[in-house]
Amino acid sequence: MTSHLRHFSKLLVIAAVVSACVSCGDVVRDGKAPVLLVIDKLTASRGGTSTGTASGFLNSDVLTIVTSPAPCPTVFNDSGSVTLRMVLKDIGTVANPTTPSTNNEVTLNRYHVVFRRSDGRNKPGVDVPYPFDGAATGTIASGGTLTLGFELVRHVAKEESPLVQLVSSPTIISTIADITFYGQDVVGNEISVMGSISVDFGNFGD
Repeated sequence: MTSHLRHFSKLLVIAAVVSACVSCGDVVRDGKAPVLLVIDKLTASRGGTSTGTASGFLNSDVLTIVTSPAPCPTVFNDSGSVTLRMVLKDIGTVANPTTPSTNNEVTLNRYHVVFRRSDGRNKPGVDVPYPFDGAATGTIASGGTLTLGFELVRHVAKEESPLVQLVSSPTIISTIADITFYGQDVVGNEISVMGSISVDFGNFGD
């Protein structure tokens, strides 16, 4: 292959990648639903703690020693909480603003979690926990908000690689969890939104 043909082939590949990225963005912004979902707040709570305090980040303990009634190594899942609202794509004018109707109410029914690392080592089951889908249902009423709880780190993830190795290691695995929430408005238009939260995995002090 001549250098001219190789250069042309590279341009085609770059154009295809750019086109795919633009298409993905267009789907998010230009879907059929007349509303957009907005995440007002995304927090997480460490499992196995008495307070269960929610925070904007999570130190996920891979093994917790429960001391009552007797010392017992235990694996807990970790929970997340998200507060969402919806906004109209067409907001109208200052003099004549549009307002959402009951047809714009959105019911969320599932979510998808993906863990990634800033160093680019993102192989599931080796560098980060496996991605997973979960179910969580709630409806955002017209003009209102919805706070929805969901499972952020599953029990089984702490019993699989790479987290299970942390039980006997001082290593901390720092990740970002990307959570995408999916739902439909009343007339059946698909709608989704993604939020992210920092999650550090390790065998922390109990």
